[in-house]
Amino acid sequence: MSAARALLREVRPTIALAAPLALAQLAQMTMSFVDVVMIGRLGPGAMAGTVLGSSIFFALAIICLGVVSAVNPTVANAVGAGDEPAASRATRQGLWLAAALGVLLFVLFQFAEPALLATGQTASSAALAADYLQAIRWGIVPHLCFVALRGLCEGISRPRAVLAATAAAALANAGLNWVLIFGNLGAPALGVVGAGYASAIAMATMALSLGLYVHFAPATRRFAVFQPRRPDPAALKSLFRLGWPIGIAFGLEAGLFAAATLLIGRFGEVALASHQVAINAASVTFMVPMGIGLAASVRVGHAAGRGDRTGAALAGWAAVALATAFMACAALLFWLRPEWVVWIYTGHAATPEVVRMAGLLLGVAAAFQIFDGVQVSLAGALRGLKDTRGPMVISAIAYWLIGMGTAVALGFALDGGALGIWWGLTAGLAAAALMLAFRFQRRAALAPEGMPA
Repeated sequence: MSAARALLREVRPTIALAAPLALAQLAQMTMSFVDVVMIGRLGPGAMAGTVLGSSIFFALAIICLGVVSAVNPTVANAVGAGDEPAASRATRQGLWLAAALGVLLFVLFQFAEPALLATGQTASSAALAADYLQAIRWGIVPHLCFVALRGLCEGISRPRAVLAATAAAALANAGLNWVLIFGNLGAPALGVVGAGYASAIAMATMALSLGLYVHFAPATRRFAVFQPRRPDPAALKSLFRLGWPIGIAFGLEAGLFAAATLLIGRFGEVALASHQVAINAASVTFMVPMGIGLAASVRVGHAAGRGDRTGAALAGWAAVALATAFMACAALLFWLRPEWVVWIYTGHAATPEVVRMAGLLLGVAAAFQIFDGVQVSLAGALRGLKDTRGPMVISAIAYWLIGMGTAVALGFALDGGALGIWWGLTAGLAAAALMLAFRFQRRAALAPEGMPA
């Protein structure tokens, strides 16, 4: 069989696995979108406090989420090797790890207000953000436990359960926001705090529904995930060793975009508003290749677990091809019809200056999209080979040395403004895509014997 035909044969199962995962990512993203829309009706002060609080929550949560997401490739490798007890053990240790990290964050959020005041935030915004964090922090442990359970479902190729749980949580979040923020159905109007509690309950709903599936569904109950057992120090250490570089890599990427937003804010309100439109649009389309990257981790992990080097390579490159094809379509939309995208976010409220600047940034995003899709799918493929430290180092070099260095040079030294910052981000993503491609080509040829422990 030719290499092209073998690659095409791999595309179909990758799509079957990636489609529900991409939809689940989109459903989860709608939760924060709905929060912003509903809180926006309370005025700019409430919006500022909520955005500040949610930014802190998700900046710290995404690092812990990355650590716990090590369950996905661990289970996939175990399933590929036919070792179901190892898959069960990895999931249970993932739940212990989720609980430990969640409790740590829960305690840290207690000190949010003085920390925010120390960074120069206004007293009113810091107080509102702290109130929001006091409420939403009740959802952090369930959310991380959901990630561990999701790793099992993904690892055994049962992604529809993840989609169903996430969609149910998104609906619950919208309804609870309506009740708790505005005081409908006889409930007290809690405002910003109500949004925090709504999100926390939605996260608990997500974890509970997926937990029930794992416990009772024929495909998953044989793993006996909830069988009472003490933590296994050796297995827990192995999972953490695999997961902490993933968490750092997630944090480095999220930090890059947060820093870019702060830098663009120095160019004025028009530049910042335009950036928010463009980055939100790019974030929505990014959910699809992120789902493909999760599928790549599983497909590559299965092949590596059974000792199939060719299969591991095909699975990774098939994911890259799918992510590139989708992002090429998104890039065409951004390039040819940027005004449509701007209208979706602003309607007729945007000023001509914002429409023009957002259109220019979306033109850059057309290139940005391609590289972003390639790098996230390759990162997922490398996780399937249990290679996480190399991608972490690549993230640090590509995003902060090359990406941020280029952004500052183009944006400030060469007076490129917001457009220069965006070209810098593109350079960082392009560097990451190139370095990850070389690494995957080399690692896939070595798998599984050369696979990092």
